[in-house]
Amino acid sequence: MKTRVTELLGIEYPIIQGGMAWVAEHSLASAVSEAGGLGLIGAGGAPASFVREEIRKAKERTGKPFGVNVMLMNPEADEIARVIVEEGVKVVTTGAGNPAKYMAMWKEAGIRVIPVVASSAMAKMMERAGADAVVAEGMESGGHIGSLTTMALVPQVVDMVGIPVIAAGGIGDGRGFAAALMLGAEAVQIGTRFVVAKESVVHANYKEKLIKAKDIDSEVTGMSTGHPVRSLRNHMTREYLRLEKEGAGFEELEKLGLGALRKAVVEGDVINGTVMAGQIAGLISREQTCKEIIEEMMEQAYELLKKGNGYE
Repeated sequence: MKTRVTELLGIEYPIIQGGMAWVAEHSLASAVSEAGGLGLIGAGGAPASFVREEIRKAKERTGKPFGVNVMLMNPEADEIARVIVEEGVKVVTTGAGNPAKYMAMWKEAGIRVIPVVASSAMAKMMERAGADAVVAEGMESGGHIGSLTTMALVPQVVDMVGIPVIAAGGIGDGRGFAAALMLGAEAVQIGTRFVVAKESVVHANYKEKLIKAKDIDSEVTGMSTGHPVRSLRNHMTREYLRLEKEGAGFEELEKLGLGALRKAVVEGDVINGTVMAGQIAGLISREQTCKEIIEEMMEQAYELLKKGNGYE
């Protein structure tokens, strides 16, 4: 399938894997790229030296394009931005801030810059700053979320900018993919479904909880702090919501969530850890390879789109 995004990134299918902290490392990123999508290494809060190592490991596994997601609140974001240039990465997605300060350096290096946005105003700002495309992410997604749904956000962003729009949030199969294209998006970003990929290093307990999840099993914590996060319901989310209801301060809430994602992803503690997942978790019923996920999604989408849609 050809869209402006596949042409821009040099990929076969307009599918991008989300840059999930602790989840999106070199083995998952390279597997997605090898399957024809765009894999991403999630820098998260990791040091620049770790990101450099992950980039080099990904290069050993694939010669196809892959990228790095930079969380701009990372204390080492400046150094990570330079590492990306030094290691010859061709695509960067960004979150949790404005990447304008790095734009000139990245553009000079020929890097495609794709910020994640949660509003049409931010999308327009990123276009003016020189972004090559934007990811419009709805609040159905797992992890840190905005306030608009994908269905409402994507068409408004498409109307606001001239650069390609990539839809994210609440997309887990070919039906969601096709719907995103109908809204005007030219690619999709998938997170939750790739968490249970066979190439994903996520702990088996995390995968099992996700596979068993139903449509109503996610909750949003952190609304009181201005940093809402969607994850699957467990003891940790119940405790967090109880403290929020009682008016706990930011520091107390921050202490409860500190290291909770790593606890779930790496240690497999799905009771006290944060099991980030989107609302499409109920669609996921089994572990598959990245290739199987992408091919199944594309086959289903083609069936829905094949009647005179203009896509090849």
